[in-house]
Amino acid sequence: MIAIKSEGKLVSVSVIGEFTLADYKEFEQEVEHDIQFQGGVNLLMDLRDMVNYTLDLAWEEIKFSRRHRYDFRKIAVVTGDEWMVWVAWLNRLFVDADLRVFDEPGIALEWLETEQ
Repeated sequence: MIAIKSEGKLVSVSVIGEFTLADYKEFEQEVEHDIQFQGGVNLLMDLRDMVNYTLDLAWEEIKFSRRHRYDFRKIAVVTGDEWMVWVAWLNRLFVDADLRVFDEPGIALEWLETEQ
């Protein structure tokens, strides 16, 4: 399950349970809408409650990241899972954004809200 919230140039996403391709498609639609009307966006991905994700989602994430390489300003990933930290760092190869991993969503949000 996914919960998405947009406020100005900030898109906040929380994943609970399994992160599926259908969830990711919903995320893509929201982000593409915001990019169209807001320009570059900041992204907060809270993955602390994510149990796992599907292989088709991983492939879709790579394709989406490549299509929107320059559309993200900052990306904050909140997770305590060491595997997801590695996946986040791997995604840095596909986007031209400042990407950082955090343990706490409050600190991540504070970083996203500071000017570059």
